[in-house]
Amino acid sequence: MKRAVDVVKVGDRIRFEDRIHVLAGLDGPRCRLLAEEDASVQVLLLTQVLGTQDFDVLDHPRSTRRRVPVHGPLDGLGPEVREKALAWERHILEVETGHVGPRQDWPPRTGYDPAVYSLAEREAAKAAELTAAGETVSVATVRRMRARYREEGVWGLVDGRRKRERSVFGQADPRVVAAIVGALTEQQGRSTGTLSRLRRQVTWLLQDTHGSGTVVVPPAATFNRLVRAVAEQQGLALTAAGERRRASRPVPVFTPTLAMAPGELVMMDSTLLDVMVVCEDGQARRPELTMAVDVATRSITAAVLRPKGTKAVDAAVLLAQTLVPQPMRPDWPEYLSMAASVIPHQRLVSIDARMQGAAARPVIRPSTVVIDQGKVFVSRCFLAAAEHLGISVQPCPPASGYAKGQVERGLGRSAPCSRSTSPDTPGTTSRRAAAPWRTKRAGRCPSCRTSSTSGLSAGGRNGVTSGCGTRSCPV
Repeated sequence: MKRAVDVVKVGDRIRFEDRIHVLAGLDGPRCRLLAEEDASVQVLLLTQVLGTQDFDVLDHPRSTRRRVPVHGPLDGLGPEVREKALAWERHILEVETGHVGPRQDWPPRTGYDPAVYSLAEREAAKAAELTAAGETVSVATVRRMRARYREEGVWGLVDGRRKRERSVFGQADPRVVAAIVGALTEQQGRSTGTLSRLRRQVTWLLQDTHGSGTVVVPPAATFNRLVRAVAEQQGLALTAAGERRRASRPVPVFTPTLAMAPGELVMMDSTLLDVMVVCEDGQARRPELTMAVDVATRSITAAVLRPKGTKAVDAAVLLAQTLVPQPMRPDWPEYLSMAASVIPHQRLVSIDARMQGAAARPVIRPSTVVIDQGKVFVSRCFLAAAEHLGISVQPCPPASGYAKGQVERGLGRSAPCSRSTSPDTPGTTSRRAAAPWRTKRAGRCPSCRTSSTSGLSAGGRNGVTSGCGTRSCPV
């Protein structure tokens, strides 16, 4: 009677069809058997092997390491590391079996035939081949890789430095990270404290938990950076104001906003651009962009650019622009016209003569317009215009940008474009400080003989200075 087998693992020596094999691999219902006599490889169904009368497990591998599952262990590695491990697998299979893969249709190459050359000779041939190819490999390295492959499979051929799990906090001590998380969690609901006080609390927690002098707290600058990283990763607020902002956020929707037909849902919003423009009165001001985005087609149906302080009439004009074609201007190139697009222009011209000479901008009649609580959109002028055009208005709850995420994302995409044009916009101190031609030290320009003690001159109006305009000028 056959002996019951509890489990079969990779590396087991088994008896199958009166021969001794090594279970070289498992791939779902199939297994790979490596014969000890002639190193031949067979790929069979595992049920077929277990169902034979002479099947028996002779011994298990000596290693007690935890093996990585055979399904997809290399998916989390880079393509170069994965290809190198698979290349080593082909080299080892050729050394042990004479064939690169499980197929044995082609005869072995010279120097790798198990019937002619010994295992030591095949290992030496493989080391010489790889060394000639430009990779320094010794016989001991080939033997070590063979042992790893027998023990862990393909995962053992991966460089150990690539298999290390990296922490999101770098080389910080996990005990210090745990203490920071505990201190931040404990101060939630209290008034805003300083980072120096938090550092003392972390020191006390480490002393109470691990003993005095066991865990060293990082220096103040390193500790402050680690605290900010931990707070961002764990979703903890560093200040009481930040905690109040997190608590005041409404619960987001469970499903994204969908629209099946054009005009079924149109979102409108406005934002200030980080660029200075010269207005009709000669003053430099920041413009404000107001646009409408159709959810179904993800297209901008209309946009209005005005100086800071958009009026309600501008929002009403935006509704009117979505209903009529945009005429081409004389200085616009021809490829911006609707006739040059893939839209059936001639058919539209036969329906509406205003399509003749129109720009390639969609004409969509909104059914519902989603707005925020801005004064421009909740004004009587805008609501009256929407009612006159037969458009329903759907206001969003306060502080709920996710309710009109499509237009929010569109406005967010326009901000970097304007920022790259004007990195020194007044009011954007973080970008002004990063400008390479600005200096915080007092200096005097040799050209215009003016001096400045900061990155922005206080003598100019609306951010317009009187320097010579060169990058070396401190004004």
